[in-house]
Amino acid sequence: MTNPVFLCPDLSRDTVLLDGPEGRHAALVRRMRVGEPIDLVDGQGTRATGAVVATTKDTVTVDVSARSLEPAPAPRLTVVQALARGDRGELAVELMTEVGVDVVVPWAAARCIAKWTDKSLQRWRSTAQEAAKQSRRAWFPEVREVASTADVVGLPGQLLVLHEEASTPLSAVELNGDVVLVVGPEGGIGADELAALGGTAVRLGDTVLRTSTAGAAAAAVVSSRTGRW
Repeated sequence: MTNPVFLCPDLSRDTVLLDGPEGRHAALVRRMRVGEPIDLVDGQGTRATGAVVATTKDTVTVDVSARSLEPAPAPRLTVVQALARGDRGELAVELMTEVGVDVVVPWAAARCIAKWTDKSLQRWRSTAQEAAKQSRRAWFPEVREVASTADVVGLPGQLLVLHEEASTPLSAVELNGDVVLVVGPEGGIGADELAALGGTAVRLGDTVLRTSTAGAAAAAVVSSRTGRW
């Protein structure tokens, strides 16, 4: 079984005190004990492996035995996720983080009903952080500020728009370098908006996925075809 992962911005020391929210989670929720193995990551590719040498009610002290810098996944995978009602946006972020997406861009699509606030961004970023730890990632995904359609057009990479009326399967598209996947809202992407986005319209299959699951499913297809998986 892989080691549990906790976020620690400074991994330069050989003995690390994990305190604050991460320390409380390790001590109270995960109930880490002296002698147990643990991984600490900074979210930017550095992973420190060690063992717990001391605990309090809300801190854990770790002796680091190995430290490594993991290469960033390539090609870079960005998902533009349309704003969704309720907690479906957070669910989308959670699933996409678990399958390895590098960048998540909230998108205020024309047919979005949900409203975006500063709290929305905080929730998406918190969800990404927790999902990254759960999936044992050393590189945490970047969750950006909300984007307009014009902003999406300017993103670097091969733009692929998931659309239920597309005739080209995602599995048949030739992939070249970094990939940007666009996931529409519950109401779908209209013809004018699709034209404004440009790129290539693709479909995942004969069924229509929810906006909260389509990004993760598409990211899995891309990852398996590009050698990320």
